[in-house]
Amino acid sequence: MEVGIVSYGAYVPRYRIKPEEIGKIWGVDGKSMGKGLFINQKSVPSPDEDVVTIATEAARFMMARVPEVDPKDIGAIYVGSESHPYAVKPTSTIVAEAIEATPAMTAADMEFACKAGTAGIQACMGLVGSGMVKYGVAIGADTSQGAPGDALEYSASAGGAAYLIGTEKIIAKINKTLSFTTDTPDFWRREGQPYPLHGGRFTGEPAYFRHITSAAKMMFDAMGTKPEDYTYAVFHQPNGKFPTRVAAQLGFAPEQIELGLLTPEIGNTYSGAVPLGLANVLDHAKPGDRIFVTSYGSGAGSDSFDITVTDAIEDYQRDNAPVLEKIMQDPVYLDYATYAKYKGKIVMSE
Repeated sequence: MEVGIVSYGAYVPRYRIKPEEIGKIWGVDGKSMGKGLFINQKSVPSPDEDVVTIATEAARFMMARVPEVDPKDIGAIYVGSESHPYAVKPTSTIVAEAIEATPAMTAADMEFACKAGTAGIQACMGLVGSGMVKYGVAIGADTSQGAPGDALEYSASAGGAAYLIGTEKIIAKINKTLSFTTDTPDFWRREGQPYPLHGGRFTGEPAYFRHITSAAKMMFDAMGTKPEDYTYAVFHQPNGKFPTRVAAQLGFAPEQIELGLLTPEIGNTYSGAVPLGLANVLDHAKPGDRIFVTSYGSGAGSDSFDITVTDAIEDYQRDNAPVLEKIMQDPVYLDYATYAKYKGKIVMSE
């Protein structure tokens, strides 16, 4: 049975802050910091936006593009995030209610650092492919955290994307998925801590690069493919530097990753990073395009996907919801004080 993407939707908050605005508060050359990370600006959630609202907006856009799909036929919803607003209360049930998919369904929140969204896609593939459910929804969304003055503050941003997984009218067939996982603690946040800690340079070679390249090479071997067999490639993007480097190491050309590389303009959306990159590719994809996708989540693991765009995308009602290029237009720039207020770094005393 063929399983794949039936629809998708994406959302990124309108607010932005530039690295130089952050740097001047901490006595750092923010412009150079941004240049080193390949980040020009990052998205910032407004005070009334969180993972629930971002996931809901993305899911509603997803459903608007397939008006023929009855929400009651959705049998599973998984929301992957590092920043669920409740420690005990699922995000997924709120999203399910918002798109009228309740009550005959299963729902759960997922957490595996920045690959929780792609882990949700894999779970939905299993449920749909086994016949247990007709459709599954997988969402990756975050309002990611970075401690004041920490390097993460220059990149941690907000956004997310939702995917409807099914077997009918598939616009992008998922030919195969596989994963590479180890216990590599490069990044962590304990319960109750507001900001994560990270292993600095340790997050590069033994963590990000080892896992992505290993999963990618496993996929090449499994499918008998090489980089030039793909039209597009999307990699996890904690900054603009890492995915550019790993793509080159694997043999992908710059033009293959261009559409899927959003971090330079919106920052690191954590669980939303790869889902958003894939959404932007699908906004431009044509029948026959082949897409190589590999996510990464600290802790650590990578999920890899081999995807082929089908003829069904020609009749897909993409215009029923805004594409990412439109969503990202007309940003509103914040100063650091407003940014800190919106992110809850400063609060009024009672």
